[in-house]
Amino acid sequence: MTEKVFTFEELHITSEDIYRQMGDVSGMADRRLLAEIEHEASEVAKVVVPRMCYVVKYGKLGDHQLETDGVVLNIGKTIARQLAGAEAFAFFVATAGMEFEDYQRRLSNDGDMVRAYIADSLGSLIAEHTADMMERTVEASVSKLGWHHTNRFSPGYCSWHVAGQHALFSLIGDNPCGVTLNESALMVPIKSVSGVMGLGAEVKRLDYPCQLCGMTNCRLRRT
Repeated sequence: MTEKVFTFEELHITSEDIYRQMGDVSGMADRRLLAEIEHEASEVAKVVVPRMCYVVKYGKLGDHQLETDGVVLNIGKTIARQLAGAEAFAFFVATAGMEFEDYQRRLSNDGDMVRAYIADSLGSLIAEHTADMMERTVEASVSKLGWHHTNRFSPGYCSWHVAGQHALFSLIGDNPCGVTLNESALMVPIKSVSGVMGLGAEVKRLDYPCQLCGMTNCRLRRT
């Protein structure tokens, strides 16, 4: 398994990214709030330890399932089509880390809901940007083979039930990057991303099939 730790600065999260994550507040927020956002970003940068890890495995892709190492992932037809042509698969976890979760909990316990809300938006961005860094790391590795990679897909999207996290985590390893699952298959720390990417010479990084998905609060649909 490949693991890597990043600094906040390496994620290249901009002020515009934060404003957009919070609902594009730049056009309606006063200077005091914008200054608070900048301050919170600097405070988070001091404590956060983003991590990512992934493992590459060969597998058999069906119409709606992916099987590898005796584990079956019920990924659904939409994701299966997006992974078509893959010769191998990267199973991954990316997280803002428990350091961030502890920090956000302290803000909530102190009753500072404005800072807690800003930190919550930052945590989502940190997890997603860490997953972006994971993609770049995988890309650099497989390009040596003349391979490419698909987009990443996570349990909870495109008919892949969130309960599929348990099967996914069984492939990556125990507590990958310090992330665990609760009984409801939700990740702890909450600000984490997991999923799969297809790898191979013939795969393509297609647009996400948002028009086929019924979710309305997805980060990809917002983008």
